Amino acid sequence: MGHKKWITGVSWEPVHLNSPCRRFVSSSKDGDARIWDISLRKCVICLSGHSLAVTCVKWGGDGVIYTGSQDCTIKMWETSQGKLIRELKGHGHWVNSLALSTEYVLRTGAFDHSGKQYSSPEEMKEVALKRYNKMKGNTPERVVSGSDDFTMFLWEPAISKHPKARMTGHQQLVNHVYFSPDGQWVASASFDKSVKLWNGSTGNFIAAFRGHVGPVYQISWSADSRLLLSGSKDSTLKVWDIRTKKLKEDLPGHADEVFAVDWSPDGEKVASGGRDRVLKLWMG
Repeated sequence: MGHKKWITGVSWEPVHLNSPCRRFVSSSKDGDARIWDISLRKCVICLSGHSLAVTCVKWGGDGVIYTGSQDCTIKMWETSQGKLIRELKGHGHWVNSLALSTEYVLRTGAFDHSGKQYSSPEEMKEVALKRYNKMKGNTPERVVSGSDDFTMFLWEPAISKHPKARMTGHQQLVNHVYFSPDGQWVASASFDKSVKLWNGSTGNFIAAFRGHVGPVYQISWSADSRLLLSGSKDSTLKVWDIRTKKLKEDLPGHADEVFAVDWSPDGEKVASGGRDRVLKLWMG
């Protein structure tokens, strides 16, 4: 049996935990998250516990699944039996977005800028694990949550159920949060038309990027963590320079709202999709 309402997110099990990747997790408006096994072609575990829609899901590098929900909580699940490990509470409204400090290395696995190919899943797993451990260093995996309550929290869930920092400043709901590939920064996109930059370790506010004339829906980082991309209701994409804290590039071209933006992990291309039903590819 599958979800009873629409799917809000999917996340693959990291390759350094299991190679080849067999499992992914989905989150749904029905209040559940489900772990699926692609070789069995079915749902193997149902993660039930949220009282309202699950808006986002991330499969973390330490084998824990994080779910954010409209019930204002973030829940952590272990993945062998689907047991609830911990609950992160603090938000006063819906949780819209979750980001992991290790996200880039989880997404790219064994692959880096060199384009090296691997002869076996075992070799890929080994290289991916090395990359993950190097990225993490001796600090725990960090999580940032963004909410309809206009705030964000920085968590170190392996250490504490209490937030490390409360990040305030947005004047409207926070739609999307994202760690830079090097884990040094957190960026947030809000309906207040701004993108904000925060310290990825402390949660301290660094800068606000203003220039969009409509709500900002989604953000994405360049592979070298030097540039940040945003897509907005105002039909533009904008590229922001992290060093100068200024607008580097304005990318008009969509005829309507830009809902989705993504920077390729090799840093060379940007894809965007909008209400105009057009997908655009932008070359660096």
